[in-house]
Amino acid sequence: MTAHGDQSDHTELNRRYWEDRAAAWHGPLARDQWSLPEPCWGLWGTPEARVRVLPDDLAGMRTIELGCGTAYVSARLARAGARPVGVDFSEKQLATARAMQAEFGIGFPLLLGRAEEVPCGDATFGLAISEYGASLWCDPHRWIPEAARVLVPGGLLVFMRYSPLFALCAPPGGRASTTLLRGQFGLGRLEWGERTEFVLPHGEMLRLLRSHGFVVEDLIEVQAPRPAHRDYAEVSADWAHEWPSEEIWKARLAG
Repeated sequence: MTAHGDQSDHTELNRRYWEDRAAAWHGPLARDQWSLPEPCWGLWGTPEARVRVLPDDLAGMRTIELGCGTAYVSARLARAGARPVGVDFSEKQLATARAMQAEFGIGFPLLLGRAEEVPCGDATFGLAISEYGASLWCDPHRWIPEAARVLVPGGLLVFMRYSPLFALCAPPGGRASTTLLRGQFGLGRLEWGERTEFVLPHGEMLRLLRSHGFVVEDLIEVQAPRPAHRDYAEVSADWAHEWPSEEIWKARLAG
């Protein structure tokens, strides 16, 4: 994994990754994710009751999930009374989402499109959310302005991503180590060969959000529980118990 300043288009590379490979193994997980009785987040299944990232009252709220994948987050919102819309650039992921909608009897619009160019009108949604969707796979200098555009004044943006510390410690094709492997200055676009991810340092992310009218309400650095339910190829639970492998941002669009 390397960070560099090349701003060539990443969309097709990432679409191929999800269409050709990731959908094959992500699809079978969809049923488990749709079946969860209570919302939980990220690699470590952090309960909503612990992090409280969602508004207290979602009834009737129009929401948009940016990079929805199989749309299990939107399904959770729908169960809470929201009126969700899911957007994703992978037809295969959306096909799985539609299959889950049919199986679980939960319907809401699913749109084929990019979070960097959302196919929805201005000031439409009260909540924009991304759990390792646009927040990881899209250029934040493109998708965050779009989130601001589609949110109503006072609307909430919630997104979960890898932490900058994880990005600094993750070797190409390996597991996060206890050694800093790259510099923080210039961190942003991360090339894994078969895919591109984006992780901005905290200061840059904060300035970007503020420049588009957001006020940051919270930054939650997630700690893996002990014991955890599993390790991952990119990070162990022991590592993530000592240092945050992922984080959740909450930011509100100024009214």
